[in-house]
Amino acid sequence: MSHPRNDLDPELTNPLRFSLLASLSSVVEMTFKDLRDYLDTTDSTLSKHASALEKAGYIKVKKGFVGKKPQTKLAISQKGAQAFRRHLTILNVIAQGKYEDGSS
Repeated sequence: MSHPRNDLDPELTNPLRFSLLASLSSVVEMTFKDLRDYLDTTDSTLSKHASALEKAGYIKVKKGFVGKKPQTKLAISQKGAQAFRRHLTILNVIAQGKYEDGSS
């Protein structure tokens, strides 16, 4: 039997990407600035990981303006929400030490 870690989503094994999706999973959307501050990271690091998640179809990035200031908002997609829930389920299976055959 294969260990459940082999079923973890490779897009979410990075702690920042996991945290980014976790942050977006409980809100409608979040500004890039607020997300950057909440995750305690830099613009370039967040941008890199957000781009990877957007390419995977896990988040949606919306660029617009507030007055004359540009603003970027991020939201989790349906695909991203499903992937996040599945990843969490697998992490819980690993943490509990109970795999498909019931052994620990």
